[in-house]
Amino acid sequence: GKKNWVIIDSIKGAEASAVIYSISETAKLNNLSTYNYFCYLLTELPKLADKDGTIDKNALASLMPWSTNLPEKCRIPRR
Repeated sequence: GKKNWVIIDSIKGAEASAVIYSISETAKLNNLSTYNYFCYLLTELPKLADKDGTIDKNALASLMPWSTNLPEKCRIPRR
């Protein structure tokens, strides 16, 4: 809602919120449960990081909302 944006008091905060919102909306468009998808991302992303915390961009393909490799728990069953 409107008041949720009151807490964003910096450019970096606004950018971070925009990224999260974009991921959430893209997940919805791909018929994913946003909660389960974010849980999956937060579990799998650390596994992709090297010792410096860097993640190879090519490794992210399997985590994209349109990936066919996502677990079924991330998907919303079609009726």
